[in-house]
Amino acid sequence: DCVKASDQCLKEQSCSTKFRTLRQCVAGKESNFSRATGLEAKDECRSAMEALKQKSLYNCRCKRGMKKEKNCLRIYWSMYQSLQGNDLLEDSPYEPVNSRLSDIFRLAPIVSVLSKGNNCLDAAKACNLNDTCKRFRSAYITPCTSSTSNEICNKRKCHKALRLFFDKVPPKHSYGMLFCSCRDVACTERRRQTIVPVCSYEDREKPNCLNLQESCKKNYICRSRLADFFTNCQPESRSVSSCLKENYADCLLAYSGLIGTVMTPNYIDSNSLSVAPWCDCNNSGNDIDECLKFLNFFQDNICL
Repeated sequence: DCVKASDQCLKEQSCSTKFRTLRQCVAGKESNFSRATGLEAKDECRSAMEALKQKSLYNCRCKRGMKKEKNCLRIYWSMYQSLQGNDLLEDSPYEPVNSRLSDIFRLAPIVSVLSKGNNCLDAAKACNLNDTCKRFRSAYITPCTSSTSNEICNKRKCHKALRLFFDKVPPKHSYGMLFCSCRDVACTERRRQTIVPVCSYEDREKPNCLNLQESCKKNYICRSRLADFFTNCQPESRSVSSCLKENYADCLLAYSGLIGTVMTPNYIDSNSLSVAPWCDCNNSGNDIDECLKFLNFFQDNICL
């Protein structure tokens, strides 16, 4: 991972010097005040990048929910930005997960035997019978429902606890609650309420989706989860799974990773499977097409 690769690099003088140069190049790029304005400095940045391509830092990745996740992602992006020369979210900083659909949805047959009625209620009961699921679920319900002085809840604490729930609980339990199949409104409403939307999802006003995306990019975890989502949920109508990567389990995993960030998605209402982050495309001006493309990646994505 990038933390280990960085530690290795710092022990080696030539690598550590090049990496420090690279970080200064990235910092300069972000602050608009750049010591990389002169051609000489640009050459220095380029040669640092070339030298680091030979090191393990070059192909490092992070694990979702790992101990030093934020630090790992910071290292990844400092490499990636220098490499690409832009901030497009075209590649995931997370290492691929070997998610087998059979493992993730093993709960499905149990649920259908238990009930001809509310699958989402049964998924919640199954969560309560699993110690890990019950513990992490209680840990997010509290901050997501308790009010602070003027606010409905502490959104920051709620988001952090939700991220832990989806990162630490076995997918068969967390997915059971998030992706349970429904036949009636009571069930779909319970599914929509899984993440306590009044705290984790909704806000007084809906921001423009492109503005929300910009604020997401400023946070290492949000930016990385969004890049992971874009990478793993690319639709492809000609493929068997409707996903470019032929693995919709990875797409669902990437989708769940967005929950607990400013980009938290949810079901739009109790009547459909359509999902979206809390934003719209009002006030998009000339960027209306770009904004709708972003929103439709959630709402109308055959892979997702």
